[in-house]
Amino acid sequence: FNLPRDQLSTENAVVATRGRRWPLMIDPQGQANKWIRSMESKNGLKVIKLSDPNFLRTLENAIRVGTPVLLEEIGEQIDPALEPILLKQIYKQNGRTLIRIGDNDIDYDKNFKFYMTTKMANPHYLPEVCIKVTVINFTVTRHGLEDQLLSDVVRLERPDLEEQKSQLVT
Repeated sequence: FNLPRDQLSTENAVVATRGRRWPLMIDPQGQANKWIRSMESKNGLKVIKLSDPNFLRTLENAIRVGTPVLLEEIGEQIDPALEPILLKQIYKQNGRTLIRIGDNDIDYDKNFKFYMTTKMANPHYLPEVCIKVTVINFTVTRHGLEDQLLSDVVRLERPDLEEQKSQLVT
């Protein structure tokens, strides 16, 4: 899925996909963004920005039908309209699972996934933001870059070992 082949990226991917809160990925090199796009493309990924005029409508439709959403270029402030989504304020009413966004009650599909990325290398999120999301730092480190390069060499010279490693990770 275009995930870099270093240990930190693998650990970050596990946290992003298995965590209880939606991930907010610090991604100055765009590796997490590329990985999410590749991994979720088969599921009808919607890519939006807060500056898009219809970003909330796109998000509501994705929640309704259960498609993943990637919200790019998040700043240090998060739009208050996202709060019910970030806090997963879902509830049951007459056998339906709903979430209230603004003044609208929207059917909530359990297959919905929400990812956020920022290109800022060193953002300062307030505690009010940090308690609502899982902040994951995908910034490439020297050690991570060494792991990625080593993996590329192994993949070219010994594809059988790289395949064995991939099987162990998944």
